Amino acid sequence: MSTFNPNRKPYHGSCHCGKTRYICHLELPLRVVHPEAPYDTTRIRKCNCTTCIKTGMFSVRFAYAPDDFVLLSPKDPLEELSNYKCSDMVTNWVFCPTCGVRCIAFAGPKTETVEIDLETWLGKESAGKTTTTVWKMKDQDWDETKGDYFTVNATTLDVGQEGLDLREWHEKGWIVYLDCLDYKEDNRHGRPHRGGQY
Repeated sequence: MSTFNPNRKPYHGSCHCGKTRYICHLELPLRVVHPEAPYDTTRIRKCNCTTCIKTGMFSVRFAYAPDDFVLLSPKDPLEELSNYKCSDMVTNWVFCPTCGVRCIAFAGPKTETVEIDLETWLGKESAGKTTTTVWKMKDQDWDETKGDYFTVNATTLDVGQEGLDLREWHEKGWIVYLDCLDYKEDNRHGRPHRGGQY
């Protein structure tokens, strides 16, 4: 579970037409850690596998996905978005059927649609009288080291939000480049692996 972090702030994102809308908490400026470090911070990754390259996935992984992400629309991505499963046939590479933009990818059945006090979730004062229906990862038994997977496509974060500049992520060396094409090289900062992109 995420602990209080003054650099952890909410950011909004969406597909191009707005059918998919979400809010996520990112830790910016990023605490740069070793590419193989434990999953206790926001992680920014680019992979050279054919799925990520062909779909333009610029992966943002969270310190703890059940606390750091809510999908506002649609209420059930597996019912209302298109889905593409490939390779291991486990990961849901969902995308908007209207504009084609891919905002999220996830694996595992640990999801739920729940009512939350969105103001409280955003860290604001709340009268506690209204709730919002959101889709999210289940908190119970969430463990990335055992295959639970969730990522947001960074290019779908809404432009112009304070403290959010995707150029900075490259310029400051925050991106970890993964060799998931054939696993010949170690994960690293600084330069993509063959077939990958900056």
